[in-house]
This record gives sequence, structure tokens and C-alpha cells, in this order.
Amino acid sequence: MDNTLQKYYLSTMYTIEFIFGIIGNSIVVFGYIFCLKVWKSGNIYLFNLSLSDFVFLCTLPMLVTSYSKGKWIYANILCKSNRFMLHVNLYTSILFLTFISIDRYMLIQYPFREHFLQKRKIAVVFSVAIWILVILELVPIITFIESRNTPSGNQCTDYASSENPKENLIYSMCLTLLGFVIPLCVMCFFYMKMVIFLKKRREQLTAAQPLEKPLSLVILALVFFSLFYTPYHIMRNVRIASQMESWKLSVCTQNIINTIYIITRPIAFLNSVMNPVFYFLMGDHFREMLMTKVRQLLKRFTPTANEAMTRHSDTGTP
Repeated sequence: MDNTLQKYYLSTMYTIEFIFGIIGNSIVVFGYIFCLKVWKSGNIYLFNLSLSDFVFLCTLPMLVTSYSKGKWIYANILCKSNRFMLHVNLYTSILFLTFISIDRYMLIQYPFREHFLQKRKIAVVFSVAIWILVILELVPIITFIESRNTPSGNQCTDYASSENPKENLIYSMCLTLLGFVIPLCVMCFFYMKMVIFLKKRREQLTAAQPLEKPLSLVILALVFFSLFYTPYHIMRNVRIASQMESWKLSVCTQNIINTIYIITRPIAFLNSVMNPVFYFLMGDHFREMLMTKVRQLLKRFTPTANEAMTRHSDTGTP
């Protein structure tokens, strides 16, 4: 079952995520680079979130190839770097999403961007700090990941399937606490404050319709975040713990746990596909910005009727 899931389920899911993720994040990155004139703190976090998604998407072709062939056909150093970049995306995405929730709350409380956390320099400093922090906290994961020789060929083992489950479990629990649980609590805190604020504003206003959309988006953001990341972190720790001799689990039970863990892995990275849709393309300002740039490009490369008539008269074409 595990081999079947890896060959068909993981390769198919990662292929879908790669195709749609590349399209969505390319639109976002090029839209920000070529269309956005004034960068605000929220734009800086969103841009770094998209760059983080690109880091993950770059790891997928090798993973899809190895899963479809049933063996790792690349060097050991590529195995380590691939798994490392995959986890870098996971935890930088979580932190950037957390800071986006803080920035949006500050925007509600300080609509004229008076708070120091809303300054662009502060956002740049925090973004650089997030990248450095995640890279440093993931350095130990390199020691747990390696390629193995098996009867079916060379395999690049997943982090949760590596050796030394006792030491691995301690590190995984710390990583889950620092990289997921604490950011989740911070995000829940600020999103709940936003929900309370928007509900109060809706009660004060006679026309509640304008606030229905932002209120729904805030709730959806928290729901998506929990659904994507929670099952993966739970099953990763259960998978590591199930390999410990002290648990004394049967081989069948271990296989069931590993099967459920495999199912949760691509779900955790669906955020790379949903982020461009949810955080960028659903925003009216970003859509207007893109459409304005597209219209400008079309006008530049599409000749007008007068230009076409002039060209025809010059060439003598009736």
C-alpha cells in the first residue's frame, strides 16, 4: 500500500501542485515586480510567501520522478537538499502567514499605517529574520535525512521515516511546537480579534453587506491553515513514535500509520496552490492592478485602427 501510494498518489498530487502552483505564483511574482509601484508591509510578506512557495515547487520535479520510478536516481546531496528546501517552504510559509495575519489586524486598527509594525523597513527586517530563523532551526534535519540502498533500489527516505526515532521524535516535537503550534496560536489570536472587530463594525453599520466578504475571508483563512497543517504535524510525530521499540506496535499497525501519514503530506503543501488564489487573486486591488498592466501591454503591441489604416495606405494595400 505504501509503495502504491508513493507511486500513484504522491506523484499525481505533487504534479498537480507543481502545475497550478507554478502558474499562480508566477502571476503573483511578476505582478508584484512589474505592476506594484508602492510596496507596503503586507505586500512584502505576501511577496516572500510566494518566493517560499517557489522554493517548494522547485523540489517537486525530482520528487515526482523518484516516486514514479520507485527509486531515487539522484545523488545523496540532492536528497538532503531537496528534503531541506521542502521543509524550509513549510515553516517559512507558516511564519509569513502568521505575520500577514498580524499585518491585517494592524491595518484594521491603524488604517492610516501609523504603527511601527506597518513600516516597510520593519517588514523587510522581519522577512529576512524569518528566512534566517527557519534555516537555522532546520539545520539538524539534515542529519536525519539520507538516501538508502534497498532491494527495490536507492531510496531518499522521508524525514519521518529516517533512523534514530527517539532523537528524531524529540527534534520533531520541538519543531512542531516552535514552527507550527506557537505560530498557529498567534494567528488564531489576531484573526479572532479581527472577527470580533468586524462583527462589532457590522452591528454599528446599517448596511452590513460590505463587511460580509472580509469577515468570511478571515474565517476561511484560519480554517484552511488548520486543515492543511494540523493533520501532517500530528501524523508525522505519530509516524516517528510508532518506529520506537518501546511502543511495540505490530508491522500492520505501523503500515497503517505510515499510510495515513503519506496521505497527509501533499495536503500540507496545498497551501502553495491556494495562496495565490486566496491571498492575491481574490483581492480586488491586485486584480485591478493586473488587468491595468495587461491592457497597457495590449495597447502597446496591438495597433490601433488609425495606425492600421496608415500602414495600409503606405503599402498601397486596399
